[in-house]
Amino acid sequence: MSHAHLAVVGGGQLARMMQQPAIALGLRIRLLAEGPDVSAAQVIADSIIGDHTVLADLEAVAEGVGVVTFDHEHVPPEHLRALADAGHAPRPGPHALLYAQDKGEMRARLTGLGTPCPRWAFVETPGDLAAFGFPAVVKATRGGYDGKGVWVVREAAEAAEAFASGARLIAEELVDFRRELSAQVARRPNGEVVAYPVVESRQAGGVCAEVVSPAPDLDAALASEAADLAERIAAELDVVGMLAVELFETADGRLLVNELAMRPHNTGHWSIDGAVTSQFENHLRAVMDLPLGPADPLAPWSVMVNVLGGAVTDLDAQLPVVLGDVPHAKVHLYGKAVKPGRKVGHVTVVGDDLADVLADARRAAALLTVGSPA
Repeated sequence: MSHAHLAVVGGGQLARMMQQPAIALGLRIRLLAEGPDVSAAQVIADSIIGDHTVLADLEAVAEGVGVVTFDHEHVPPEHLRALADAGHAPRPGPHALLYAQDKGEMRARLTGLGTPCPRWAFVETPGDLAAFGFPAVVKATRGGYDGKGVWVVREAAEAAEAFASGARLIAEELVDFRRELSAQVARRPNGEVVAYPVVESRQAGGVCAEVVSPAPDLDAALASEAADLAERIAAELDVVGMLAVELFETADGRLLVNELAMRPHNTGHWSIDGAVTSQFENHLRAVMDLPLGPADPLAPWSVMVNVLGGAVTDLDAQLPVVLGDVPHAKVHLYGKAVKPGRKVGHVTVVGDDLADVLADARRAAALLTVGSPA
């Protein structure tokens, strides 16, 4: 087996996008992939096919490797502790990752830290939910993403599916928010931290549709508060690597923490083309305990638009159309089969004028999604 500097668990697009900065830094990644042709396995030669819930598969990918990091948060904590006991360094560690894996644990810990959160409670029965009050957002504490495992309920009957799911549930107030923000930081084991510009993320159907960096018209004090919040959470939870703190900016100008992600995150993809050091490079630097790179923007504005599976099923054939029409757009395709609504890539445009940058990024994404300009 070839010598590798770090193991990455999970073969999705986040692992795929770690490979480019790894090449530049001379770091060799060994991948635990779900199958031979998943997104990251197409570009990382040293791949093992296995299951992240099977300890033997995790031990195989970690063999001879000091550092283990992740494309997702779903590795069982007991397996991570076993890897740590065997002398490997899971980064982030199981003590931190728990708060990205379990929304109930996250809410309890953040509340204990005095972090601003929506009003919330554990709910085990319809009676608990009725006592909490409507409208509410009911969430499975584990396993939900991109709108899955989340139910907006305005009356008791709408919660039937949530209670039937068998999942442990929490209820949160339905926040009257003006927009969603994301504050990202990279943190090393020694506590060195770098904060990225606070961005606005716009959702469609529970999935991130586009990201604008920096968040337009964001009050300077609020931007500073968001970055400080992310740095404090990273330190308090001892996160190593990238941390994304997804926030609500409320209608009355407050910040509330919505979700945490302890890995590179969709709201940071703009940084590949729009920042001095991308989130993927800084994730690698952080987990390998290398000095972090500056997160300063390269242009006044960066807009990232996700490419979700649509009418265009042959992305290869459509690529020359996009590059010819919007040559300055940076196109990132993930090597995935097109399925309706599936994230198959993203496009980023950077520049001086927000209206132009936004229009060009949307146009490029539309050409890859529906085949015609938006």
